[in-house]
Amino acid sequence: MREQPGPGSGVRVLRGVGDTRAKALEKAGIVTVEDVVRHFPRAYQDRGDVRPLSDGRDGQKHSFLLTVATAPSNARLRSRMTLTKFRVFDETGSAEAVFFNQPYLRDVFHVGDVFRFYGSLSFTKNRCQLSSPAYEPAEEGAVLPDYFPIYSLPDGVSQKTMRGMVENALSIVLPTLKDPLPEPIRLENRLPALSVATRTLHAPESGEELQAALRRMVFDELLLLGLGVSLSRCQGEAVLTRACNKTTLAPLLAELPYELTGAQKRAINEIYADMTGYGKESKMVPAMRRILIGDVGCGKTVCAAAAIYIALSSGRQAALMVPTTILAEQHYRELAPLFEKLGYDVALLTGATKQSERKRILARLADPTSPLPLVIGTHALLSDDVVFADLGLTVTDEQHRFGVMQRTALKEKSAASHTLVMSATPIPRTLAHVLYGDLSLSKIDEMPKGRQRVDTFVVDETYRARLYEFIRKQINAGGQVYVVCPSIEEKDDGDDEGGIPLEELDFSRTRAYTPPLKDAVGYAKELSEKVFPDIPVALLHGKMKQADKDAVMERFVSGEVKILVSTTVIEVGVNVPTATLMIVENAERFGLSQLHQLRGRVGRGKQKSYCILVSDRPGATAEARLEVMHTTYDGYEIAERDLSLRGPGDFFASGSGEMRQSGGLSLKLAALCRDTALMEAAFRAAEEITKNDPDLSHPENAALKRDVERMMTVNQNTVS
Repeated sequence: MREQPGPGSGVRVLRGVGDTRAKALEKAGIVTVEDVVRHFPRAYQDRGDVRPLSDGRDGQKHSFLLTVATAPSNARLRSRMTLTKFRVFDETGSAEAVFFNQPYLRDVFHVGDVFRFYGSLSFTKNRCQLSSPAYEPAEEGAVLPDYFPIYSLPDGVSQKTMRGMVENALSIVLPTLKDPLPEPIRLENRLPALSVATRTLHAPESGEELQAALRRMVFDELLLLGLGVSLSRCQGEAVLTRACNKTTLAPLLAELPYELTGAQKRAINEIYADMTGYGKESKMVPAMRRILIGDVGCGKTVCAAAAIYIALSSGRQAALMVPTTILAEQHYRELAPLFEKLGYDVALLTGATKQSERKRILARLADPTSPLPLVIGTHALLSDDVVFADLGLTVTDEQHRFGVMQRTALKEKSAASHTLVMSATPIPRTLAHVLYGDLSLSKIDEMPKGRQRVDTFVVDETYRARLYEFIRKQINAGGQVYVVCPSIEEKDDGDDEGGIPLEELDFSRTRAYTPPLKDAVGYAKELSEKVFPDIPVALLHGKMKQADKDAVMERFVSGEVKILVSTTVIEVGVNVPTATLMIVENAERFGLSQLHQLRGRVGRGKQKSYCILVSDRPGATAEARLEVMHTTYDGYEIAERDLSLRGPGDFFASGSGEMRQSGGLSLKLAALCRDTALMEAAFRAAEEITKNDPDLSHPENAALKRDVERMMTVNQNTVS
């Protein structure tokens, strides 16, 4: 007898899913029926926003309630396509509805029938045309849903097919779906049941229902985040390691060409106390698990150097992992001479390392008699054949650029090593406890002496010509320019169905004008071919191969490229002292903390530097946010203002590393959260649950524990 399909069944049990489609789904991380249900829409068409024809704008998609005025006619075109057209009207005007290769529509539309059409109008020669719109019969008494889901699609899967798969999967999952959220917590926070919220996200009947469903899912993700941090903290307390020697740092400090700031000294003292067990007599101490956060350029690297020196002077090894080859090379150039003066060999291990050199490095790392003290590298450090004789410290720079499994893999090279992670994202105090609650926190809130302020200005499109003149002036003076765009290519989200992305949903339907996005690919071409044909322009974005990205950055660092058009991939901290101008297009699309990090890419040399934020977005909120960047330069104050103006979502988006781990949950919906009260309620609920059940071992919390483990890796006291 054939077993009934369940949530854990493979996707092949769904109607219309064969081997080819199953493989396409698997590449997108969709393996089981439950994964299909968890594949929530990325956008919605707002078909409930019905407008009269007279309010339609050329090229913009809207809904129209229209009556069929003439019988449809089919015509054969020279291109062998079939054209179906007929007239439709409302009280304010009429239009011609046009469809291609759908001759059967002649039997669908009849004179006098009323339909809700969703599409874009075009106006040519006093004619109004509605081309290939979606349509639904608007019969008397019928209730049509306001919002229509749009999904991210695996290769070869259409929206219609995905909706069919989701509907099939819902029929399998929902009848047996148990709500892991304790009922008192759900009722206290006025949240819908999980089954209701899940169904609603895929098939909302109204804006109110969709709001409630999104609120429930955001709450769940934040609750799981809070539980995961608590669980990690509980597991991490038991890991002990050998205390490092209580050695003096004087030899290291004597080699530095500058005086440490008070904040750097404080951070180093905290690291020293963790690693040496300062004030304790025991030879074993809890393994350090500390995060070092601070603005771009505040001097985190020297604090990491101090931690490395403590480990090396105690006879143990250290590893520093960074996300890119060019950043690894930069750290190597800075740290290798320093540590070699102190008597410690340093090696660089990246994907570009020659095989012979790689073999030599691996042999030295594993040599128990005379191991290589320090290795600096990229993901290459994670390979199975990289074995350490006595790894005492792992340091991860730009920690948000690594996925959960990557950071855990480095830590697992030695379960008893100390761990230091670094981040250039200042976090508001109210969030730090939860996001980094399983880690001890060191904060550098003071900039080194002589660090110049980057003057920041907010302009709109009317300044475009003057902006181009200013770019040329900076380059003629020996400077270089970053231009950051919010998207890679025009419509690079694949949104050809007019959906409103989740983060832009406005249920009041009072959306302000949204300026068109500058895409990096198109804008780089425009600048290089039309605006600055005499100036070297290069393009950098996250979809490029790592080797290609490194090559572009090398050309920019060397000064060969003068204008670098990029997405936010350039947040990662490569030091270019001659970069004097940062331009951020569609600045309203970025979080303030993200803008602050981008601003930190310039102002690293002797020349005066500038940051120009370009935005045409009207509205008091958008203007107030960008004005913060004009008047405020302290990263922590900016983070607090960002939290109050936009809510916590941006911090979950920027701090969550890989947004979706294969087979697991994500923080994608939490990144939409603009409700600080909801975040605080979720974290309070997590504290309430773990207060009575610290390791989530009680039977009633089994489902929550499973979801926590799906969402994040809690292993060897590491959570990300």
